[in-house]
Amino acid sequence: MARRERVMRMSVELPLWRALAGYRVLTMLYAIGFFATAHSGFARPWLAVAYYALLLVWTLATLPKVQNAASCTKRFLAADLTIALAGILLTPFADAHERVMDGGPTLPSIWTAGSVLAFAIKGGWRWAAVASTLVAVANLVERGTPARDTVHNVVLVWVASIAIGYVVEVARASERTLARALEIEAATRERERLARDIHDSVLQVLAMVQRRGAVIGGEAAELGRLAGEQEVALRTLVSGGLVPVSRVSEDAAEGAVVREVEEPDPDGPVDLRALLAPYAGSLVNLAEPGAPVLLAPGAARELAAAVGAALDNVRRHVGERARAWILVEDEPDEVIVTVRDEGPGIPEGRLAEAEGEGRLGVALSIRGRLRDLGGTAELISVPGQGTEVELKAPKKTVGTTARGKAADHD
Repeated sequence: MARRERVMRMSVELPLWRALAGYRVLTMLYAIGFFATAHSGFARPWLAVAYYALLLVWTLATLPKVQNAASCTKRFLAADLTIALAGILLTPFADAHERVMDGGPTLPSIWTAGSVLAFAIKGGWRWAAVASTLVAVANLVERGTPARDTVHNVVLVWVASIAIGYVVEVARASERTLARALEIEAATRERERLARDIHDSVLQVLAMVQRRGAVIGGEAAELGRLAGEQEVALRTLVSGGLVPVSRVSEDAAEGAVVREVEEPDPDGPVDLRALLAPYAGSLVNLAEPGAPVLLAPGAARELAAAVGAALDNVRRHVGERARAWILVEDEPDEVIVTVRDEGPGIPEGRLAEAEGEGRLGVALSIRGRLRDLGGTAELISVPGQGTEVELKAPKKTVGTTARGKAADHD
């Protein structure tokens, strides 16, 4: 039996549209009810009857138009506001002059506010300001003079509609931000699931092929080398994560626009693993923590450069096909990176002799960089057993002097 999935679309605007639809019906009934109780005082009641008939048909027929932002088109809003303005301007012709001058209600009465609120919900406070201004002008023309009660009603509608429009824009922005956060959370969970599956299956198989190929030799060795390169590339992809693509999100109602563009913070911490990943390959094995190893940008770059200098020394003194291992340890107060090779080791006194001859690769490219970071670099070498370089960098560095030119390597 096929599984059915129920997709629910949440929107902060939906309750507002429902409230607007109810408001339009109730205010239409209020306007008609007021006329029914005071029709005898109208100068031309037939004109008011014709307008209220139009208002009744229009309000009921356009209820689907105020169900959501997509249905509430610009053409509908223009027509709706035109009916409200026409009712205001027709009031002096239909009602008695005395009642108009005494501040009596217009033909549409408070139904006009519903038309203005539709503008606010659809397009935000700017659209609301335009619609309420037109209503204000129509009320002043209908009354003939800017009486205090007329000005009071105009200002009330103007302020209320703009405030509601602004709240709608903020709500839309919050909804878009929440949707983006939920999308990133879902992508992160999927990334973690894929990382577990890949680690338990594909990476282990590639590592086994690499080891077996090196043992068998011949064409199998070449296959093992390719498997090792693919293992490194896949491990780097998994550790880097699956980040959703940034994009521009626009509301269908052409209201609030939320642009979510994720860019790295140039002053924020840097994951050292991303800087060390390019060094990994079929001949260089990189072992790193599963969580990000965060350092200040300058410290991370200098530490990675020191690792690169150590690997250059391996290739220069041990051989282009020499194997090396990089181990990254994330301690509470410092980061430790160890580079080890399988070469013949460094004879005792060789480093001091190299410095005396002016070759300062280890002194500057490795020890100098770590010294500037407030850390240390120790070389442990046993003849016939290879060399191990241990780099320690504190997480809170005082000086992170970046070197613009590469030093000579020993």
